[in-house]
Amino acid sequence: MLMRESVWMCPVCGGDLEWNDRSLCCGKKHCFDAARSGYVHLLPASRMHAKLPGDDPEMVRARRRFLQKEYYAHLRQALTDALHEALPGGGVLLDAGCGEGYYTAGIRAALDLKAYGVDISKTAADLAARADKESQYAVGSVFHLPVRDGACDAVMSVFAPYCGEEFQRVLRPGGFFVMAIPAARHLWELKSAVYDHPYENEVKDYALEGFRFLRCIPAEKMLHLPSQEDIADLFAMTPYAYRTGAQEKERLAALEKLDTRAEFEVLVYAREA
Repeated sequence: MLMRESVWMCPVCGGDLEWNDRSLCCGKKHCFDAARSGYVHLLPASRMHAKLPGDDPEMVRARRRFLQKEYYAHLRQALTDALHEALPGGGVLLDAGCGEGYYTAGIRAALDLKAYGVDISKTAADLAARADKESQYAVGSVFHLPVRDGACDAVMSVFAPYCGEEFQRVLRPGGFFVMAIPAARHLWELKSAVYDHPYENEVKDYALEGFRFLRCIPAEKMLHLPSQEDIADLFAMTPYAYRTGAQEKERLAALEKLDTRAEFEVLVYAREA
Protein backbone atom coordinates (compact mmCIF):
# COMPACT_ATOMS: atom_id res chain seq x y z
CA MET A 1 0.00 0.00 0.00
CA LEU A 2 1.87 3.06 -1.27
CA MET A 3 -0.48 5.94 -0.52
CA ARG A 4 -0.43 6.72 3.21
CA GLU A 5 -2.73 9.75 3.20
CA SER A 6 -6.25 9.07 4.39
CA VAL A 7 -9.72 10.46 3.81
CA TRP A 8 -11.25 7.75 5.99
CA MET A 9 -13.62 8.45 8.87
CA CYS A 10 -14.14 6.21 11.88
CA PRO A 11 -17.47 4.36 11.46
CA VAL A 12 -17.82 4.15 15.26
CA CYS A 13 -17.29 7.73 16.45
CA GLY A 14 -16.92 9.78 13.25
CA GLY A 15 -13.35 10.85 14.02
CA ASP A 16 -10.55 11.11 11.48
CA LEU A 17 -8.72 7.86 10.75
CA GLU A 18 -4.95 7.92 10.19
CA TRP A 19 -2.59 5.15 9.18
CA ASN A 20 -0.47 3.57 11.92
CA ASP A 21 1.57 0.88 10.21
CA ARG A 22 -1.13 -1.43 8.73
CA SER A 23 -4.01 -0.12 10.82
CA LEU A 24 -6.32 2.88 10.60
CA CYS A 25 -6.82 4.48 14.02
CA CYS A 26 -8.78 7.47 15.32
CA GLY A 27 -8.21 9.74 18.30
CA LYS A 28 -10.50 7.58 20.45
CA LYS A 29 -8.32 4.55 19.70
CA HIS A 30 -10.77 2.74 17.47
CA CYS A 31 -8.50 0.77 15.14
CA PHE A 32 -9.17 -1.17 11.95
CA ASP A 33 -6.52 -3.52 10.59
CA ALA A 34 -5.85 -3.83 6.88
CA ALA A 35 -6.45 -7.28 5.44
CA ARG A 36 -3.55 -9.10 3.81
CA SER A 37 -4.66 -7.79 0.40
CA GLY A 38 -4.74 -4.21 1.72
CA TYR A 39 -8.42 -3.27 2.09
CA VAL A 40 -9.89 -2.15 5.43
CA HIS A 41 -13.27 -3.24 6.78
CA LEU A 42 -15.15 -0.06 7.81
CA LEU A 43 -18.70 -1.45 7.82
CA PRO A 44 -20.07 -1.82 11.38
CA ALA A 45 -21.89 -5.05 12.17
CA SER A 46 -25.02 -3.01 12.92
CA ARG A 47 -25.16 -2.00 9.24
CA MET A 48 -24.57 -5.48 7.86
CA HIS A 49 -27.98 -6.81 6.88
CA ALA A 50 -26.52 -10.10 5.65
CA LYS A 51 -23.52 -12.28 6.46
CA LEU A 52 -21.95 -11.26 3.14
CA PRO A 53 -23.71 -8.06 2.02
CA GLY A 54 -23.52 -6.73 -1.51
CA ASP A 55 -23.04 -8.68 -4.73
CA ASP A 56 -22.48 -12.39 -4.19
CA PRO A 57 -18.93 -13.66 -4.78
CA GLU A 58 -19.75 -15.41 -8.07
CA MET A 59 -21.25 -12.21 -9.52
CA VAL A 60 -18.14 -10.30 -8.47
CA ARG A 61 -15.82 -12.87 -10.03
CA ALA A 62 -17.89 -12.94 -13.25
CA ARG A 63 -17.61 -9.17 -13.49
CA ARG A 64 -13.86 -9.33 -12.91
CA ARG A 65 -13.41 -11.91 -15.71
CA PHE A 66 -15.56 -9.92 -18.13
CA LEU A 67 -14.06 -6.50 -17.44
CA GLN A 68 -10.48 -7.76 -17.55
CA LYS A 69 -11.12 -8.61 -21.21
CA GLU A 70 -11.66 -4.87 -21.79
CA TYR A 71 -15.19 -5.16 -23.18
CA TYR A 72 -16.15 -1.99 -21.30
CA ALA A 73 -12.93 -0.08 -21.97
CA HIS A 74 -14.96 2.53 -23.88
CA LEU A 75 -16.92 3.32 -20.72
CA ARG A 76 -13.76 3.57 -18.64
CA GLN A 77 -12.33 5.97 -21.23
CA ALA A 78 -15.46 8.16 -21.12
CA LEU A 79 -15.22 8.31 -17.32
CA THR A 80 -11.52 9.13 -17.58
CA ASP A 81 -12.22 11.94 -20.05
CA ALA A 82 -14.93 13.38 -17.82
CA LEU A 83 -12.71 13.39 -14.74
CA HIS A 84 -9.72 14.77 -16.64
CA GLU A 85 -11.83 17.70 -17.78
CA ALA A 86 -13.25 18.24 -14.29
CA LEU A 87 -9.93 17.88 -12.43
CA PRO A 88 -7.09 18.79 -14.82
CA GLY A 89 -4.77 19.48 -11.88
CA GLY A 90 -5.44 16.19 -10.09
CA GLY A 91 -7.16 15.68 -6.76
CA VAL A 92 -8.94 13.10 -4.63
CA LEU A 93 -11.38 10.66 -6.28
CA LEU A 94 -13.83 8.47 -4.39
CA ASP A 95 -15.39 5.56 -6.28
CA ALA A 96 -18.61 4.95 -4.33
CA GLY A 97 -19.61 1.36 -5.04
CA CYS A 98 -16.29 0.51 -6.68
CA GLY A 99 -16.85 -3.20 -7.18
CA GLU A 100 -13.65 -5.07 -7.96
CA GLY A 101 -11.89 -1.80 -8.87
CA TYR A 102 -11.72 -1.97 -12.67
CA TYR A 103 -12.73 1.66 -13.18
CA THR A 104 -10.98 2.95 -10.05
CA ALA A 105 -7.62 1.46 -10.95
CA GLY A 106 -7.81 2.36 -14.63
CA ILE A 107 -8.70 5.98 -14.02
CA ARG A 108 -6.12 6.36 -11.26
CA ALA A 109 -3.44 5.01 -13.58
CA ALA A 110 -4.43 7.38 -16.39
CA LEU A 111 -4.81 10.56 -14.33
CA ASP A 112 -2.92 12.30 -11.53
CA LEU A 113 -5.50 11.39 -8.89
CA LYS A 114 -5.45 9.92 -5.41
CA ALA A 115 -8.07 7.21 -5.60
CA TYR A 116 -10.21 5.61 -2.92
CA GLY A 117 -12.86 2.94 -3.40
CA VAL A 118 -15.73 1.84 -1.16
CA ASP A 119 -17.88 -1.23 -1.72
CA ILE A 120 -20.19 -3.14 0.58
CA SER A 121 -18.95 -6.47 -0.83
CA LYS A 122 -15.93 -7.89 0.99
CA THR A 123 -15.11 -10.04 -2.04
CA ALA A 124 -15.09 -6.99 -4.31
CA ALA A 125 -12.93 -4.88 -1.98
CA ASP A 126 -10.47 -7.77 -1.61
CA LEU A 127 -10.13 -8.26 -5.38
CA ALA A 128 -9.72 -4.52 -5.91
CA ALA A 129 -7.00 -4.21 -3.27
CA ARG A 130 -5.10 -7.24 -4.56
CA ALA A 131 -4.92 -5.81 -8.08
CA ASP A 132 -4.31 -2.14 -7.27
CA LYS A 133 -1.78 -1.27 -4.57
CA GLU A 134 -1.71 2.46 -5.38
CA SER A 135 -5.34 3.13 -4.42
CA GLN A 136 -7.03 2.52 -1.07
CA TYR A 137 -10.11 0.35 -0.69
CA ALA A 138 -12.58 -0.18 2.14
CA VAL A 139 -15.64 -2.26 2.84
CA GLY A 140 -18.41 0.23 3.54
CA SER A 141 -21.87 1.41 2.54
CA VAL A 142 -22.52 4.23 0.10
CA PHE A 143 -25.40 5.23 2.39
CA HIS A 144 -22.96 5.72 5.31
CA LEU A 145 -19.65 6.44 3.61
CA PRO A 146 -16.66 6.06 5.99
CA VAL A 147 -15.21 9.25 4.48
CA ARG A 148 -14.62 12.69 6.01
CA ASP A 149 -16.79 15.68 5.20
CA GLY A 150 -15.53 17.60 2.15
CA ALA A 151 -12.54 15.31 1.66
CA CYS A 152 -13.09 14.54 -2.03
CA ASP A 153 -12.69 16.56 -5.20
CA ALA A 154 -14.80 14.09 -7.19
CA VAL A 155 -17.15 11.21 -6.46
CA MET A 156 -17.79 8.55 -9.10
CA SER A 157 -20.71 6.11 -9.20
CA VAL A 158 -20.81 3.33 -11.80
CA PHE A 159 -24.09 1.35 -11.63
CA ALA A 160 -24.05 1.70 -7.83
CA PRO A 161 -26.83 2.84 -5.48
CA TYR A 162 -27.32 6.60 -5.43
CA CYS A 163 -27.16 8.48 -2.14
CA GLY A 164 -27.12 12.19 -2.92
CA GLU A 165 -26.84 13.43 0.66
CA GLU A 166 -23.74 11.34 1.34
CA PHE A 167 -22.12 12.25 -1.97
CA GLN A 168 -22.68 15.94 -1.23
CA ARG A 169 -21.30 15.54 2.29
CA VAL A 170 -17.97 14.04 1.23
CA LEU A 171 -17.47 16.43 -1.71
CA ARG A 172 -15.72 19.75 -1.27
CA PRO A 173 -17.72 22.84 -2.31
CA GLY A 174 -17.62 22.95 -6.10
CA GLY A 175 -16.56 19.31 -6.31
CA PHE A 176 -17.75 17.04 -9.10
CA PHE A 177 -20.04 14.02 -9.26
CA VAL A 178 -19.67 11.65 -12.22
CA MET A 179 -22.22 8.88 -12.73
CA ALA A 180 -22.49 6.14 -15.35
CA ILE A 181 -25.92 4.80 -16.29
CA PRO A 182 -27.09 2.36 -18.98
CA ALA A 183 -28.60 3.99 -22.06
CA ALA A 184 -32.08 3.03 -23.25
CA ARG A 185 -31.02 0.18 -25.56
CA HIS A 186 -28.00 -1.09 -23.62
CA LEU A 187 -27.59 -4.86 -24.20
CA TRP A 188 -30.64 -4.85 -26.47
CA GLU A 189 -29.53 -7.82 -28.57
CA LEU A 190 -28.74 -9.87 -25.47
CA LYS A 191 -32.17 -9.19 -24.01
CA SER A 192 -33.82 -9.94 -27.36
CA ALA A 193 -32.11 -13.33 -27.49
CA VAL A 194 -33.23 -14.29 -23.98
CA TYR A 195 -36.66 -12.69 -23.45
CA ASP A 196 -39.90 -12.85 -25.45
CA HIS A 197 -40.68 -9.21 -24.75
CA PRO A 198 -37.50 -7.19 -24.14
CA TYR A 199 -37.94 -3.63 -22.98
CA GLU A 200 -35.77 -0.53 -23.09
CA ASN A 201 -34.06 0.77 -19.96
CA GLU A 202 -35.74 3.75 -18.36
CA VAL A 203 -33.52 6.82 -18.58
CA LYS A 204 -34.72 9.22 -15.92
CA ASP A 205 -34.48 12.99 -15.82
CA TYR A 206 -30.90 14.12 -15.29
CA ALA A 207 -31.76 16.62 -12.53
CA LEU A 208 -30.39 15.75 -9.07
CA GLU A 209 -31.09 17.76 -5.95
CA GLY A 210 -27.98 19.51 -4.67
CA PHE A 211 -26.10 19.15 -7.95
CA ARG A 212 -25.85 21.27 -11.10
CA PHE A 213 -25.94 19.18 -14.29
CA LEU A 214 -23.01 19.97 -16.61
CA ARG A 215 -22.99 17.48 -19.47
CA CYS A 216 -23.76 14.00 -20.77
CA ILE A 217 -21.03 11.96 -22.49
CA PRO A 218 -22.27 8.98 -24.56
CA ALA A 219 -20.15 5.82 -24.53
CA GLU A 220 -21.29 3.39 -27.22
CA LYS A 221 -19.79 0.25 -28.71
CA MET A 222 -20.93 -2.93 -30.43
CA LEU A 223 -19.51 -5.93 -28.56
CA HIS A 224 -18.61 -9.25 -30.16
CA LEU A 225 -18.76 -12.00 -27.54
CA PRO A 226 -17.16 -15.13 -29.05
CA SER A 227 -17.93 -17.63 -26.29
CA GLN A 228 -20.65 -18.87 -23.96
CA GLU A 229 -18.36 -18.05 -21.02
CA ASP A 230 -18.23 -14.37 -21.92
CA ILE A 231 -21.99 -14.21 -22.55
CA ALA A 232 -22.70 -15.89 -19.21
CA ASP A 233 -20.31 -13.57 -17.36
CA LEU A 234 -21.93 -10.51 -18.90
CA PHE A 235 -25.40 -11.73 -17.94
CA ALA A 236 -24.26 -12.64 -14.41
CA MET A 237 -23.13 -9.06 -13.71
CA THR A 238 -26.50 -7.55 -14.63
CA PRO A 239 -29.68 -7.26 -12.52
CA TYR A 240 -31.36 -9.68 -14.97
CA ALA A 241 -29.44 -12.54 -13.35
CA TYR A 242 -31.65 -12.26 -10.26
CA ARG A 243 -35.00 -12.31 -12.02
CA THR A 244 -34.72 -14.63 -15.01
CA GLY A 245 -36.72 -17.84 -15.23
CA ALA A 246 -35.59 -21.32 -16.18
CA GLN A 247 -36.76 -21.07 -19.81
CA GLU A 248 -34.87 -17.82 -20.38
CA LYS A 249 -31.75 -19.27 -18.73
CA GLU A 250 -31.89 -22.19 -21.17
CA ARG A 251 -31.92 -19.73 -24.07
CA LEU A 252 -28.95 -17.94 -22.52
CA ALA A 253 -27.00 -21.18 -22.12
CA ALA A 254 -27.63 -22.07 -25.76
CA LEU A 255 -25.90 -18.94 -27.06
CA GLU A 256 -22.41 -19.73 -28.35
CA LYS A 257 -21.62 -16.22 -29.59
CA LEU A 258 -23.38 -12.87 -29.59
CA ASP A 259 -23.08 -9.34 -30.91
CA THR A 260 -24.74 -6.81 -28.65
CA ARG A 261 -24.53 -3.08 -28.12
CA ALA A 262 -23.03 -1.70 -24.91
CA GLU A 263 -24.38 1.83 -24.60
CA PHE A 264 -23.93 4.09 -21.59
CA GLU A 265 -24.32 7.70 -20.55
CA VAL A 266 -21.73 9.39 -18.35
CA LEU A 267 -23.36 12.26 -16.49
CA VAL A 268 -21.26 15.05 -15.00
CA TYR A 269 -22.43 17.32 -12.18
CA ALA A 270 -21.00 20.02 -9.92
CA ARG A 271 -21.89 20.15 -6.24
CA GLU A 272 -23.94 23.23 -5.50
CA ALA A 273 -22.73 25.52 -2.72
